[in-house]
Amino acid sequence: MKRIVLTLAIAIIGLTSSYAQTAGKQKMTAEQKAEKSTAKLEKTLTLTADQKQKIYAVELDKYKQSEARHKQNSADRKAKRDQHITLKKETDAKIDQVLTADQKKKMEDLRTAKKAKMQERKDNHKRSNPADKVQE
Repeated sequence: MKRIVLTLAIAIIGLTSSYAQTAGKQKMTAEQKAEKSTAKLEKTLTLTADQKQKIYAVELDKYKQSEARHKQNSADRKAKRDQHITLKKETDAKIDQVLTADQKKKMEDLRTAKKAKMQERKDNHKRSNPADKVQE
């Protein structure tokens, strides 16, 4: 009897924890992603209402193009990467047109910091990858 109760308790705990992990991971729509990134930029750069509206439109366009690109079943990773880089440059240029000089400076600082952080993560990954280590 004790074994049955214990087995049921373990099963219930396992099912509950697996449900909790999957419940919180719902995909955001392009509109939600655009709103989130625009809100982040608004907080960081103190955007005006007009700037916020224009940046939202740019971000929404970016996320819609990104979703369309992901739906394509292209096996060519290099082509997808090139498309992503082109889209990023176009988006950055459109956003820079909306910003003031001070906001552009802050944005450039944010981009530089993000690049440095990504490079650091890449370097750390290379150092911690056991397949790259030489066995003695």
